[in-house]
Amino acid sequence: MCQQLTSWAAQVGKSKRIERVLPPAGLKEALADIAGDRVEQLYKTALTKDERAVVLSTIQTETFQILQSDVKYLAFAGLDEITLTVAWKYFESAIMRRIVLRDGIRSDGRSVTDIRPITSRCAVLPRTHGSTLFTRGETQALCVATLGSDSDAQKVDGIRGDVTASIDSEEDSPIAAAGGRGGMGLERFYLQYYFPPSSVGECGRVGPAGRRELGHGELAQRALAPAVPPQDQFPYTVRVESTITESNGSSSMASVCGGCLAMLDAGVPLTDPVAGIAMGLILEPDGSYVVLSDILGSEDALGDMDFKVAGSARGISAFQMDIKVEGITLDIMKQALAQAAAGRSHILQEMEACNPAPSRTLSRWAPKVALVQISPEKLGFLIGPGGKTIRGIVAASGATDIVTLGNNGAVQIIATSEAAIKAAKELIELQLDELPVGTILRQRRVEGVTLFGLFVELAPGKSGLVHLSELAEDNLVEVPPQWKSGSLIDVMYLGTTADGKTRLSHKGVLLTDTGKPYAWAGPTSSSSGGPPSTSGNGTRPQRTGSPSGSSSQGGGRWYSGSSSSGDGDVVQPRTPRAGEGSSSFRGGRGG
Repeated sequence: MCQQLTSWAAQVGKSKRIERVLPPAGLKEALADIAGDRVEQLYKTALTKDERAVVLSTIQTETFQILQSDVKYLAFAGLDEITLTVAWKYFESAIMRRIVLRDGIRSDGRSVTDIRPITSRCAVLPRTHGSTLFTRGETQALCVATLGSDSDAQKVDGIRGDVTASIDSEEDSPIAAAGGRGGMGLERFYLQYYFPPSSVGECGRVGPAGRRELGHGELAQRALAPAVPPQDQFPYTVRVESTITESNGSSSMASVCGGCLAMLDAGVPLTDPVAGIAMGLILEPDGSYVVLSDILGSEDALGDMDFKVAGSARGISAFQMDIKVEGITLDIMKQALAQAAAGRSHILQEMEACNPAPSRTLSRWAPKVALVQISPEKLGFLIGPGGKTIRGIVAASGATDIVTLGNNGAVQIIATSEAAIKAAKELIELQLDELPVGTILRQRRVEGVTLFGLFVELAPGKSGLVHLSELAEDNLVEVPPQWKSGSLIDVMYLGTTADGKTRLSHKGVLLTDTGKPYAWAGPTSSSSGGPPSTSGNGTRPQRTGSPSGSSSQGGGRWYSGSSSSGDGDVVQPRTPRAGEGSSSFRGGRGG
């Protein structure tokens, strides 16, 4: 792709403009004559960025006034502000570079390998899932980690079919679905970097992210992505927002360090802690050079290189180089990488001293997420017409959302509590007839009362029958008046018949709750492994015969035996005709 772009540029591109604004001959020497000693002394004094900027601005203003008024510098009296400012930058850069090369001392008093003081503390925002305030010298980042579901993931449409480590491909992932869309993927981890003008003491328009913010955020994201666990180990989508509150160099690397601590505070089980550092370079035409660790903003502006390196104690996960000069050798790169490794190790140690330390557990405010695997053929039954069924399950269970992850049967449940997760799983299993036989369902609403039993709502659009013979331990001839539409009842799931009818039992609940054995004599379940049989000690003995009172005569049971129809349906009772007593009444389909 790069070769094609280069070839295209050769055909239709225009030559780059390389001309520069150069100050008139002798102007830099005049500036050095007027302010050289004062500026050199200023760069040898350890001051903050703001303090140095105030003093330096005063010296610059006084110097320009002397150039305009002193007859000694009459040749430069008519120069405009832009030309003077360019010359001043050359002059200031030369002094800073000379001091570092000659004395090994930087403008804040550090040696070339020293790292600025580091402090960090977690849980600074108690209502977030994870937060960290990371400070390194005069650079500070407030990082917040937020956990969500796949519906919160960022969709990425790339030009190639492969995706980065922070993305689950919709083509290849065992969780995401095969959509046949090549490079389309879900970015389960993403970092958003925000650099407001106030971070450098300025007022400015606040709007959408610019190219610089996008680039810095992408670099920090790439640095942290390899440490984020895959979805089958940690089912959450992770979003990190880094807001720079103060900046004096290497705010993107502060975002890496703060983002790592924020995710640990949110309970994300990172494979390794990750830190980042920005390296600088001063390279002279004679070949002399010095590599700087943890550069300041002024060293970035007046130096020759900004080399950002991020990774864990085991290796590098991301790097980026901005270079202003030619002549970078392998020896320079080896030294820069060695110093970066030492600096990164020091920063990781300082991050371990974070106080308060990251909680490393899920926040009470974080959503609960669970993955359920169902048969892909049953996805349509779960979703329902226009999503009606799945929305009903969300409303009935109290879940926040239920997301189907493509077409391979993976379903993600998002809720604010474990109880809602459990309820949603149960409703999904009920809807798809995958609930284990013998499961007791509490407080289910009666939908309707008939002569032969109760219809009970199990899930949105899903109901089952509690036959008259399964309402009580005793034999009944009619539904007791205590049961009516809207009543709540505990039932045991008995599975489904061959024709898809769901069977329930209230008697099974009564016997199980009192420790008595229970066995159902009805038709065998078609999807849940057979009928239940329970005993007081929790075992399930096999049923060897019809229970006492299971005959279809005398208004007892209506299941199986000679009175059961061949298709597995129960025999339904009818109202006795005039003149028929209970002793002569025999159940049947007619009426």
